[in-house]
Amino acid sequence: MPVIVLNNLPAIKMLADENVAVINSQRAQTQDIRPLEILILNLMPTKIATENQLIRVLSNTPLQVRVTFLQTETYEAKNIHPEHLESFYKTFEQIKNDCFDGIIITGAPVETLDFDEVDYWEELSRILEWSESHVFSSVHICWGAQAGLYYRYGFKKFNLDEKISGIYPHTLHKSHHPLFKGFDDVFQVPHSRYTFTNLEEISKVSNLEILATSVEAGVYLVATRNLREIYLTGHPEYDTETLNLEYLRDLKRGVSTSHPKNYFLNDNPKLTIVNNWRSHSYLFFANWLNYIYQETPYNIEEIKELHQICQS
Repeated sequence: MPVIVLNNLPAIKMLADENVAVINSQRAQTQDIRPLEILILNLMPTKIATENQLIRVLSNTPLQVRVTFLQTETYEAKNIHPEHLESFYKTFEQIKNDCFDGIIITGAPVETLDFDEVDYWEELSRILEWSESHVFSSVHICWGAQAGLYYRYGFKKFNLDEKISGIYPHTLHKSHHPLFKGFDDVFQVPHSRYTFTNLEEISKVSNLEILATSVEAGVYLVATRNLREIYLTGHPEYDTETLNLEYLRDLKRGVSTSHPKNYFLNDNPKLTIVNNWRSHSYLFFANWLNYIYQETPYNIEEIKELHQICQS
């Protein structure tokens, strides 16, 4: 949340230069407040675990956030009871006339398939197209990021020699950025994927900024300059045990895989897990919500008008 100060306080400029959220008293008096409407397209097979993870990181601000969960109609989830989806999820047909302040599109275990081979690709494409005129800002996670970059910019994904799994250090490319308020110069992020998107291709698109990268894990955070689109190639929302559960699942399936790197104490899978990414995860989502809160229209229907202005 921004701090309210007197209009001419000298600290305003200095704090703004330090990326601290400050607004003057005149602006504060004219702000209207309402709950932020966040839509989550949950494509993960572990539906309930992902719900818990995302609600947890979205809850760490004083802002009111109303979450709506979205499911695909063209693919029936197999690892969740249908009654859960009927009770807590909506379909695109049910929400297509609504506007949202933000949308989160999760990862999905379909990396080995070409995008066009994914059962729900056509439906996802419709949702992505719809989001451009009905959503103020979108966050795409892991495969969701690759899918968004492919749909909007044609970036293909490429296979890695071996799966990236573990916790990797990342550096900021633009420290004074709304998404990085309070960030350390180096921060940790979980990754779990078999593919990557080419950094050089992304850098050629003038509207996209590469905001954070890792020497080992590659490009991590990409966003448009107006922050209407945000792409995360990792999983900042992951719980402490998530990578371990994925590792044990792979072993049970007979998949040849290494244990997650930089994850266990002394990198020894027999020792305890060290969670060193939680604080930056909470901070990223808090910064995203605060950015939306500051910029999204109070009348949520005006999001459609913003899209028309951008298109003209």
